[in-house]
Amino acid sequence: MTSIPTIETARLLLRGWQPSDRQFFATMNRDPQVMRYFPALLTPIESDRLIDRAEAHFEQHGFGPWAAELRSSQEFIGFIGLSVPNFEAPFMPSVEIGWRLASAYWGWGLATEGAKAAVCHGFASLKFPELVSFTVPDNTRSRRVMEKLGMTHDSADDFDHPNLPEGHPLRRHVLHRLAARDALY
Repeated sequence: MTSIPTIETARLLLRGWQPSDRQFFATMNRDPQVMRYFPALLTPIESDRLIDRAEAHFEQHGFGPWAAELRSSQEFIGFIGLSVPNFEAPFMPSVEIGWRLASAYWGWGLATEGAKAAVCHGFASLKFPELVSFTVPDNTRSRRVMEKLGMTHDSADDFDHPNLPEGHPLRRHVLHRLAARDALY
């Protein structure tokens, strides 16, 4: 089994997943606010499968989406990490930086703090030449995090997500990029 590196920031611990994370993660993935820019709310089984895929991603690639924990209280609050997208697109192959936090923790700068640490790990330790991030155009919260990471957007890179059908309101995505040479870490 691959050893999952732990990353500490001032307020967060990015760590491997624990069995105790599953129930909170399932609750979080049933929150319409959290899942607003995703095709559907997740059932507890689908949420467990997402954790299983995160753990398998670490095993296969040596990196993945970390469980995010508040250091002060040891509360699990969501995930932040790196992953290889599971679809074909013009910008592939690539590694994505992504996050999903429970809505109670929005507005604290935690996604940005954890994502900066993940970016640093991706460039300094894993030697990635570039990271990407993508979301729907209306997801201004995530797009602000991308901008705070120093990522740039070129509308020529925007794409229709191939896992969503024609006409789906969430199909169009904006792509943000960050080259290692431009990283702010």
